[in-house]
Amino acid sequence: MKMFDDIAGELVKARRVLFITGAGVSADSGLPTYRGVGGLYNDGATEDGLSIEDALSGECLAARPEITWKYLAQIERNCHEVEPNAAHRAIVALEQGREVVVLTQNIDGLHFKAGSSGVIEIHGTLEKRYCAHCGTESDASDRNVPPRCAQCGKIVRPRVVLFGEMLPSAALECLYREMEKGFDLVFVIGTTAVFPYIAEPVTRAVRAGVPTVEINPARTRLSDLVRYYVPERAALALPEIVRLAGEAKAGRA
Repeated sequence: MKMFDDIAGELVKARRVLFITGAGVSADSGLPTYRGVGGLYNDGATEDGLSIEDALSGECLAARPEITWKYLAQIERNCHEVEPNAAHRAIVALEQGREVVVLTQNIDGLHFKAGSSGVIEIHGTLEKRYCAHCGTESDASDRNVPPRCAQCGKIVRPRVVLFGEMLPSAALECLYREMEKGFDLVFVIGTTAVFPYIAEPVTRAVRAGVPTVEINPARTRLSDLVRYYVPERAALALPEIVRLAGEAKAGRA
């Protein structure tokens, strides 16, 4: 495919690359999304009569923590059962010879598990927990629902951004520091990019004339803006692009 060759050529030239990833990347590992094809909660309401957004909200965690943790535990179990896929590994491979930054909406930790180093988990991670009452770090392997702090006995929470909560300032500051440095190439993969902080790096790159690539089976609000739109699954398209980039680089040597 000529487009793949063109994108591979951009990769060969790029020294700093940004990957923005969403649930579509993890779906290729067999991890279901909340909604959509194969989603965990496609029927509108959970068995407790709440939408999954309400069940996984900061307000619900404060008022009915047993409900929030019930669904967090389901998501955690799914995360623990999956491994990084070819798309995760392709991003890691690109760290050879260039600087790679990953901005991910995913809370499954699969980018770190695959070996990526420059990861900004803008929505946090299920791999860490803490007690909001006394600040003690908690054991993320505790399967009690809801889990309690070993120090003070209060209910702990994961280091994730629940619905209705603010983004972590440290992650936002890290993102804007990286954006100020600039990128030579920007990928947005497997996300509808509805949040401004996800779309902004792409729109900023477009305005600056930086090559942009979207990989997503379904078109999004960014599809008509990016230079290259690839209507394909990440685990199929990205490894092939990386392979072609390797061949092109070897041919230049």
